[in-house]
Amino acid sequence: MPENYIKKPHLLTLDNRSLLTLTGVEDVPGFDEQTITVRLSDCTLVVKGASLHISKLSLDSGDVIIDGTISSLQYLGSSSGSLRSRLFK
Repeated sequence: MPENYIKKPHLLTLDNRSLLTLTGVEDVPGFDEQTITVRLSDCTLVVKGASLHISKLSLDSGDVIIDGTISSLQYLGSSSGSLRSRLFK
C-alpha cells in the first residue's frame, strides 16, 4: 500500500442486534440474507445473521444501513499486515 494512502475512518453503530449503521464504506462486494461483506479502507467487515437486508447504501458518502437479526461482526485483514508480512518484506 502506498505510504501517501490515507485510511478513511469508519464508525459502526449496532442497535439491539437488529440495526447496523456503518460509515467509511468503500464497497459491498457480496451479500445475501445470511452474510453481507463490506469493504472498508483498511480491512473487510463480514456481517452474519438472519434476514439481513441493506436498507441504505451510498458509496458516494460511504454509508450503509443493514437491518435484520445480526449474530456476528468479523473484521478480516488489516492495512498493517500480519507480523510475518512485516518481518519478511
